[in-house]
Amino acid sequence: MQANKTLDTRGLACPMPIIKTKKTIDELNEGEILLVIADDPGAKEDFPAWCEQTGNELLKMEEKDEDIYIYIKKGGKNE
Repeated sequence: MQANKTLDTRGLACPMPIIKTKKTIDELNEGEILLVIADDPGAKEDFPAWCEQTGNELLKMEEKDEDIYIYIKKGGKNE
């Protein structure tokens, strides 16, 4: 999957990955894809909930070794 932008949040604990994701996704156009790389286990629960609340679409979440790769498509709602 091709992302328009990548955000590396490894080493950050909740809520910083979400805060940085919101700031970065605000810079994208609707329909563009952001790849977030995280290593906080809480990200597996935090990102689906955040996407649902903000109108962004969680396209894919996969684990590679200790990292979690999260693909988010910017929606039109964005709070």
